[in-house]
Amino acid sequence: MSVPNGSPPGGSVPRGRRAVLAGLLALLGAGPLTGSGPLPADLHDLWPDGTTVVRGRHSTVAGHRVSPAALRDLAARADRARRTVTAIWGPVRALILFPATDAEAAAIAGTRSTPALASLAALATADRVIVVPSGYARLTEAGRDVVITHELAHVATGATRGGRVPMWLSEGFADYAGYRDAGIPVRTAAAELAAEVRAGVLPARLPGTADFAPGAARLAQAYEEAWLACRFVAERFGEKALVRLYGSDVGSTLGLSAAGFTRAWRDYLRRELG
Repeated sequence: MSVPNGSPPGGSVPRGRRAVLAGLLALLGAGPLTGSGPLPADLHDLWPDGTTVVRGRHSTVAGHRVSPAALRDLAARADRARRTVTAIWGPVRALILFPATDAEAAAIAGTRSTPALASLAALATADRVIVVPSGYARLTEAGRDVVITHELAHVATGATRGGRVPMWLSEGFADYAGYRDAGIPVRTAAAELAAEVRAGVLPARLPGTADFAPGAARLAQAYEEAWLACRFVAERFGEKALVRLYGSDVGSTLGLSAAGFTRAWRDYLRRELG
């Protein structure tokens, strides 16, 4: 998940937060990262020259050359994130790794592309969340909670499940979890899309895979559109319907045609952002 372009007052997530959310997709296409291999049985052996392990109520954080205070803070955030994801999806293992450098984060994720991580704050593999130190340091307090919850939702759901889940649903669901308990106004979190809607411009369709590509002209809006599509489902049909949708389609889950769902979603954008 991306980093902000500053730290505005009020705890909001800054404009441009999603500018590089697709960095993870750039690494390995549509599938989730698998990690570089099994973790050691004792997490204290993860970094032989010194690993600090902190356990929250329902989370485990392992750090390398990171202060215990920072690890305890992250464990508390992971506990909150786990509560949110569990309430929506079901139990998930909250294991967070906090390496000393971005290069270490890339190694743990199983990629040599350290520059691709430079604009991320965290990312999810199949069984863990990995903090990207430089990006995480630039997040607001609220942004850290949103990011950790977003990535833990990816761990729980298996992200796109090898491309079987539309990208809008995968990323929108993770953002739905991230924002669900954040207390951030919709128009603040979806600032770029709100500006378009107020100008009378509504998206004609749900965002596709190409819309999430790094460098896409409306990348921020694509994430906002996806998030609000999932938020619409949860508000109108309930969170359980949103979860069922993850392995189904709008017709069998919501009783709507694809065109009908798109029309209802566009109306929702107009109401929420107009």
